Amino acid sequence: MGKTLIAFYSRAGENYANGSKVMLEVGNTEVAAQYIAGFVEADMFKIDQVKKYSEDYTECTAQAKMDQSMNVRPELTQYLDSIDEYDTIYLGFPNYWGTMPMAVFTFLERYDFTGKTIRPFVTHEGSMFGDSIEDIKKLCPGATVEEGLSIHGADVRGYRFTIKKWVNR
Repeated sequence: MGKTLIAFYSRAGENYANGSKVMLEVGNTEVAAQYIAGFVEADMFKIDQVKKYSEDYTECTAQAKMDQSMNVRPELTQYLDSIDEYDTIYLGFPNYWGTMPMAVFTFLERYDFTGKTIRPFVTHEGSMFGDSIEDIKKLCPGATVEEGLSIHGADVRGYRFTIKKWVNR
């Protein structure tokens, strides 16, 4: 039996939560990833791009929208040597403009997910998964993409039990 990986993209700094801008020391998706790590034995990998988005929420969203419109694949700060040893990948990300941040596209396009099980989880402020599940399936045609978990980002700390239930399904 192979190992489990939790791969996630998360952004600290100024974020949008329940109609207001708030400062986060740890991004919402990273909080969810840490909860998952508490419930399952897994390696963790933070998907982080070399060229960071602005800490300012408005500038960040503009930069993310521009990257998406130009179909950019940002370079990541690090890469795994391989994902061969992993059978299950928990894939976490915030919803950016109706899908995953473009750095997650970079990550998914780098590896062969044939035979892997992907368990996606998303943080959002009302947009849920958008088109991200379909995008994952297109990028990882040989993988089994299981039902994901949608987490309202501003309330992520209250999702611990829900995350545990989802992980144990």
